Amino acid sequence: MKNTFLYLSSCSTCIRIIKSLEIEGASYLQDVKEQLITAEQLAYLYAHTQSYEALINKRGRVYARLKSEGTVFTEAVCKSLLETEYSCLKRPILLWNGSLFIGNAKATVAAMKVALDG
Repeated sequence: MKNTFLYLSSCSTCIRIIKSLEIEGASYLQDVKEQLITAEQLAYLYAHTQSYEALINKRGRVYARLKSEGTVFTEAVCKSLLETEYSCLKRPILLWNGSLFIGNAKATVAAMKVALDG
């Protein structure tokens, strides 16, 4: 899998992280709103996490609405959401030289920086 930084352009946290990593305009940036995550990318992420639920953004509006409607989030439901709803993907995600970094926790962003500078 090629090096990729998956993010959402309308997410202020993602934009802040891109600036802090100093990767604005990099060729490997992929805005999941404009270019949905591919089946290959999703399969790669699943292979590393062994869980579609681990890839779900549980703070998003779509997730909150579905949860309030009583949706049971099975792996199949999570996979379907990830394939169709760009906002349900936990972000940002950095795939870099075989390593995977998911989320915006300070420690994760610091590890992203180390990997990118590496």
